[in-house]
Amino acid sequence: MATATDMSAKRAPVAGLLLAAGGGRRLGGRPKALLECADGRLLVERAMREMREGGCATVHVVLGAGAAEVRERLGRLPPGVVLVDNPRWAEGMGSSLRAGLASLTSVTDATAALVMLVDQPRIGARAVARLLAARREGAQLVAAAYGGERGHPVLFGREHWEGVARAAGGDQGARAYLRQHADAVVLVECADIAAPDDIDTPEDLALLE
Repeated sequence: MATATDMSAKRAPVAGLLLAAGGGRRLGGRPKALLECADGRLLVERAMREMREGGCATVHVVLGAGAAEVRERLGRLPPGVVLVDNPRWAEGMGSSLRAGLASLTSVTDATAALVMLVDQPRIGARAVARLLAARREGAQLVAAAYGGERGHPVLFGREHWEGVARAAGGDQGARAYLRQHADAVVLVECADIAAPDDIDTPEDLALLE
């Protein structure tokens, strides 16, 4: 039987956490947040929109490389979007995950965070919505799956944030934490609506078309 706490968690908003600090080393030093989609929008802008349309109540965007230019080009932010600077972004994804979770902890009452990477443009609102549906069913740890293989986005109930932050390091992000809690992770198949291809090299820029 569901408790009052369980029901409250199911109704509570989920915050989005977009990791967009990467410097694009293999792209010749082009910050990934500043890459442009075929319609002229920044990649970070596209991801923000997809997360909101997928159901995230707010979206905290962690910036690093090119942060000042990203802020300038985004201009006035849509309601519910917060930009978070990570001065230690060069240390890897783990530092951005920690910065983002710290920001969410300080200013939101969300009971879960959905984490998405800026450089996976084939993951959109429908995948986000599927993970949020699993959260409404009571799942505390959720990950998108592609052909049964765990990928992004991932979702963490708030009770996991501290542990995720402690385990995050280098470019691993939440990988170690998810391995440690593999039995508790609910996999949500998304291969029919999304693809986990990421933009790492100049050849991958075709994903922006």
